[in-house]
Amino acid sequence: MDTIERARRKTWWILASIVAVLWVFVGAGVVLPTLGGGPLPWVRAVPVLILTACFTRYYLRICAALTEFRYPVRDVVVAGVIAAGVAAAGGADPMSYGFALSVWVAVASVQVPARIAVLMAAGTFAAGVALAWANHLIQPGLLMTGEWSLLYVTAAYGLFCVSFPLTNRIWMSMLSLTIKAHEGKEAHTRLALAEERLRFSRDLHDLVGHRLSAIAVKTGLAVRLAEKDAAAAKAQMTEVNELTRKALRELRQAVRGYRELDLTAELNSVKEVLEAAGIECRFHLPYRDLPHGVAPVFAYAVREAVTNVLKHSTATYCDILVRFTDGEAELRVRNDGAGPETGQDRGSGLLGLRERVAALGGEFTAGPDGDGEFLLTAVVSLPLRG
Repeated sequence: MDTIERARRKTWWILASIVAVLWVFVGAGVVLPTLGGGPLPWVRAVPVLILTACFTRYYLRICAALTEFRYPVRDVVVAGVIAAGVAAAGGADPMSYGFALSVWVAVASVQVPARIAVLMAAGTFAAGVALAWANHLIQPGLLMTGEWSLLYVTAAYGLFCVSFPLTNRIWMSMLSLTIKAHEGKEAHTRLALAEERLRFSRDLHDLVGHRLSAIAVKTGLAVRLAEKDAAAAKAQMTEVNELTRKALRELRQAVRGYRELDLTAELNSVKEVLEAAGIECRFHLPYRDLPHGVAPVFAYAVREAVTNVLKHSTATYCDILVRFTDGEAELRVRNDGAGPETGQDRGSGLLGLRERVAALGGEFTAGPDGDGEFLLTAVVSLPLRG
């Protein structure tokens, strides 16, 4: 389940939780009259329970639609009619059957303009007070208070009709901000990766492009000299052969990430990518440059580790440590995004990296460390063999 889906699920539970309170109030309204020794009011209780069950069904559908930023007008209208029926059938006590009106306006006033929300809250307040007072005049015992009934009804409905819609609108605003922030983070990540591809493309052009241009020029010259001066044409083709070998070697170096002394450039690049993705990047680096043969391998390791951080984790920070002594060089890349599948093999990247480190006589490990963090370590003995 991704971040947005989790946010939707939590918001749905928050919006839906109030309907549980409604069932508590309705149940109390059914049971309380029997505590004094009276019979269970089946004539009133059965219709109210049926209506409350129907209201719950529509209410939960409305909550699901709202978390997807849809406003189901039909469901809202039907739920409002049912809520009015529950309140009217039970006496409209705001702390009993009448609570259905407050529950309804809590979601009906979400995803509508503020002016409409105020009108809906005011209308619900007026309807609740009118129903409660009308029932009180017909059957005074339906309300839980006596001589203070009007004040009680007014205060309770006023509190509910103001606080519930406002609270739910705040929750929905937080959901909207969460989704926008997550989408913005993904957009920054895509932009950073696109910039990294552009940088690689530019570097590839700089490395190989000029040699290919020279090859084209010298090949054309050799063609023109072939009939006039065979020795000069042969010399040109010899140079073309050498240029081709150099271009091929540089191309392989670029593709494999083995450009000479590129660890510093790679660190700067991954820092930009991580920070663009909203991941804090921390460096712990030596004051001296790494030995010549180790730096390219560590640069490749950093690139692979950060790629996995971006693709396979939910990290909020990434620590990169590089140190070396006369006898050992070490790279550690640690992040807090280890999940249930983080330790599983996700392709040839880590396997290829393990082989590259082993080629230097070093040791390579990668996996969760047991504290919710993922740790990649490469240790190479110095001086290098050969």
